[in-house]
Amino acid sequence: MILQVAQDRVLSELQSIGTHVIGVKIMAKKSRILPLKALHVRTPAANIIKQEMLACGGDCAVPADTVTCAKDYCDIVLLGTLKHYGIVCAKLKATGCFGLDKLAGELETLLAFSKPVTRLADGRELHYEKTMVMGIINVTPDSFFAGSRVAKLENIVQVAGKMLEDGAEILDVGGESTRPGAHSVSPQEEIDRVVPAIQAIRAAYPASIISIDTYHSATAEAALSAGADILNDISAGEADEKMAQIALKYQAPIILMHMRGTPQNMQKNTAYDNVVDEVTEYLVKRAEAMLSLGLNRQQIILDPGIGFAKDKAANLELMQGLAALTGHGYPVLLAASRKKTIGQVLGDLPPEERLEGTMAASCQAVYAGVHMVRVHDVKENTRIIRMLEAILQCR
Repeated sequence: MILQVAQDRVLSELQSIGTHVIGVKIMAKKSRILPLKALHVRTPAANIIKQEMLACGGDCAVPADTVTCAKDYCDIVLLGTLKHYGIVCAKLKATGCFGLDKLAGELETLLAFSKPVTRLADGRELHYEKTMVMGIINVTPDSFFAGSRVAKLENIVQVAGKMLEDGAEILDVGGESTRPGAHSVSPQEEIDRVVPAIQAIRAAYPASIISIDTYHSATAEAALSAGADILNDISAGEADEKMAQIALKYQAPIILMHMRGTPQNMQKNTAYDNVVDEVTEYLVKRAEAMLSLGLNRQQIILDPGIGFAKDKAANLELMQGLAALTGHGYPVLLAASRKKTIGQVLGDLPPEERLEGTMAASCQAVYAGVHMVRVHDVKENTRIIRMLEAILQCR
């Protein structure tokens, strides 16, 4: 009898048949095909890479006209195991032409990334041994999901406590709705909404981790001074160039999200050639820009921006392709909770009926290796995530 072995069980099956511990380590590099996509590769380099991948037992998919070098640059997809990539990297580095040595260096860096860590200003660290859950607390009168709106301070503290009890590791406080077409508010109005909320949560729950959802540096600074720990910027630091300076001043981590335009006009700009590639490339470049300004890798978190300048098709492609973001050494946040795409997929359901769809998105986040999900319904999403993790890890 021949049995099919699930990819996630290969190593445990090797151990179960009594493979030597050294053999398990060797086989681990051979047990999984890891597809990788390289963008903007010089065409002669693409031909060389294909030959080298074939020579060591892997493969490389290239455009049909690559062999004639009809175009100067192209994108390629590599198909190999860690063993194949190790062999090819050594050969490409030795070649030293057509940018192959640089590409080999990028490949080695990508494969060498271990699990990311986020370090808070007070020294606490987030290690992402499990998918973390961020609970949404909106101190706004117009957020798209009415069930997330909290106005009175006593209610804010109560909601925060319930979320922490239900499993939230982070509380995300927002004072301005950024739903499509939403009207902006002044930084001062935003500060007047969020600072009392943050102070009340911090006083009631001193050990909690609080994120401030804003793209205004003035609000960010006021929130951090009031006790917030993390900046959550939908503009990836582009709407207000002082945002990076605030993160540096307070040594606070910053979440960089992908968006085009503003919440008022973003849904007029939803065309992409390849949304996964374009969003990933944008966020990695924004992260590099932050590093150049003095932030470190432990201060950066990436968010693909589900629902921001994206239609249903783009949102679904982006959620399917989340793994493209998770391999760059930065934690990745998925914020899809109760958003319009879920309602569209399930028959134009209103926000109040999108819980199950949100939970499905949270499961996809786990499968893709996403490190954190931002949700309205903490208990339900935490439970489904923990159960799925238990199945995948057998513990």
